[in-house]
Amino acid sequence: MITLVLYIVVAAAFTGAGYLLRKHLAGKKIQDAEDQARQIIEQAKKDGEALRKTVELEGKDLLYRLRQEFDASTKERRQELDGLEKRLSLKEDNIDRRMELLEKKEKELESRADSARAAEEALKTKDKQLTALVNEEKERLQKIANLTPEEAKKVLLTRLSEEINNEKAVLIKNVEEEIKSTADKKAKEIITLAIQRCAVEHTVESTVSVVSLPSDEMKGRIIGREGRNIRALEMATGVDVIIDDTPEAVTLSGFDPVRREIAKLTLEKLMADGRIHPGRIEEIAEKTKREMDDKIREEGERAAFEIAIHGLHPEIVKLLGRLRYRTSYGQNALQHSKEVAYLMGLMAGEMNLDFRLSRRVGLLHDIGKAIDHQIEGTHARIGAELAKKYGENSEVIAAIECHHEEQEPKSVLGVLAIAADAISAGRPGARRETLETYVKRLNKLESIANLFKGVEKSYAIQAGREIRVIVQPEKISDSDAVIIARDIRKKIEEGMEYPGQVKVTVIREMRAIEYAK
Repeated sequence: MITLVLYIVVAAAFTGAGYLLRKHLAGKKIQDAEDQARQIIEQAKKDGEALRKTVELEGKDLLYRLRQEFDASTKERRQELDGLEKRLSLKEDNIDRRMELLEKKEKELESRADSARAAEEALKTKDKQLTALVNEEKERLQKIANLTPEEAKKVLLTRLSEEINNEKAVLIKNVEEEIKSTADKKAKEIITLAIQRCAVEHTVESTVSVVSLPSDEMKGRIIGREGRNIRALEMATGVDVIIDDTPEAVTLSGFDPVRREIAKLTLEKLMADGRIHPGRIEEIAEKTKREMDDKIREEGERAAFEIAIHGLHPEIVKLLGRLRYRTSYGQNALQHSKEVAYLMGLMAGEMNLDFRLSRRVGLLHDIGKAIDHQIEGTHARIGAELAKKYGENSEVIAAIECHHEEQEPKSVLGVLAIAADAISAGRPGARRETLETYVKRLNKLESIANLFKGVEKSYAIQAGREIRVIVQPEKISDSDAVIIARDIRKKIEEGMEYPGQVKVTVIREMRAIEYAK
């Protein structure tokens, strides 16, 4: 019994101890679980906070990217809209202009329609009048001549045919006058345009050349003992050497410009060399002549190159070079030929002709002047013979031969050569006259004008290319002034020779003067 109780007590004690132990262990597990739960919660909070921050950053980044994409797409869309607006604006402007044009055309069409209707009405009226006149004429003819309708019809048609022929003749005459006027105007435009576009330099030369000396002592060395040096120089070059009181200068006189140039170069070389005696003079003169031949050929080649003319015979090239030392009324012949070539090329271009062939004619038109002092005949005929001799085109030969109107022009090139030659030679400043001839021409112009009644004063101006005539207003009327201008022009043409043309201006002026006192 006691053992049972003891057993029970021990069992109860073990049971209580186990309970307490289990309770303690359970409490500890609960405590650990709570601690773990708290740690988990705190970790979860930390992870949630980090996740929240990460999500916020990703959201902000995504929002930024979306905003950029939106801005870019918005900008592109805005640009597209701006472009569309501009295109729409241009289309609207085009539509407005087209509408204006359509309105103008409609108005023009309406105006034309009105004009057409008016013309149609006028034609109908004229047709009715013509029919009435025809009927009236028929009746009159039948009444007067007792003609049958067929006979009257024939008479009427005959009369109408005569009237139509008369009107046709008048119309043809008017058309011919209009064509002449138009052709004259077109020709003036072509010539004016060619003159405006052509710019060629001109050199004025004379029959003397002046050589500068380093000192007056050189004159004695050039003369030589008993004048033997100067005689040797004149014999070797064919020019006159004039030594006068002009300080430090020697004058070379001769009509052949090539010889004069050779003499000038020879004298300059002698002065540079210092040895001046007859043997040296002859040696230098011969050497200078050979150099001059080369220089002449180079001048001809340069002129052909400037005008862009190819295939010239070598002898033609040399003749062109000689023109460099040939003058006509003070105008250099080679420069004149180049200017004529330019003018002919420009005018030919305006007329849709072969401008290269025209330039060739212009460059060669005065080639005869290179040897006209050696051969008898006019330089135009000599030039044509030279061109034929050296194988030039037949059109070129014909144009050269007729450029001074010694023969009728056979082609348009001949007419252009005449016009271009006259323009180059006749323009102000191209040619030079001696002072005496110039003054005589001016005096003669004024004396011709002073011969007419009612002329008060006359003045030759513009180097003799214009004469201004002042008439007495109480004696000469406006219509009389026109007649006087024409009469003076005729008198000048009949009694004078002059380059180019002379403009006659008649001035009639009435002045009323009063003085207030």
